[in-house]
Amino acid sequence: MSIKLYHCLSARSFRPLWMLEELRLAYELIVLPFPPRALQRSYLDVNPLGTIPLFEDGPVRMTESAAICQYLADKAAPTPLRIGPEEAEYGAYLNFLHFGEATLTFPQTLVLRYGRFEPDARKLPEVADAYAKWFLGRLRTLEPHLAAREYLVASRFTAADVSVGYALMLAELIGLDAHFLPAVAAYWQRLKARPAYGRALAAQITAAEAQGVSPVPAPQAVPA
Repeated sequence: MSIKLYHCLSARSFRPLWMLEELRLAYELIVLPFPPRALQRSYLDVNPLGTIPLFEDGPVRMTESAAICQYLADKAAPTPLRIGPEEAEYGAYLNFLHFGEATLTFPQTLVLRYGRFEPDARKLPEVADAYAKWFLGRLRTLEPHLAAREYLVASRFTAADVSVGYALMLAELIGLDAHFLPAVAAYWQRLKARPAYGRALAAQITAAEAQGVSPVPAPQAVPA
């Protein structure tokens, strides 16, 4: 087994975990307490950034969750989870793949930081609220798109859906899903019904329990 994934419960590393389950690849899952750079300092010897995920595949080391999804889809080709440059919707696929992280997940990390993670004296509720609205405004651009289709591109589930799906998962964890419009809400229910999504959820709990990490992070510490 050459694939190793360093993971925190429901963190960005859930994207590659979900991809690994969709592709039915063998992997080793190492679950760390969040944030690992503070609660498991030895992790800095493995990843000096102290961030999650860290993905290893033999000599390959990657730390960007959307890029890992793209890597896994390309390495597993041919797979329906990948759209190649010869396909008409290749550009849209890449755009949604990175939209999930750069546009949808980024503002939520600021909601978490200034609404939950910072000490009370440094919390900035107005900043958290502004970035929640920022996230929801950009999410609304998906509503007409998803009203006309089951998945984001090419009439099939792809790595782009994993990337955007994680952003919706995070939104649900922090309570922003109450503001999903109907097409986005229905899309999120379709994604959650996928067997691989369920396997990924179960895998992180099983690994956490086996490795002595609390499988139920405190609500104020939902990792981003």
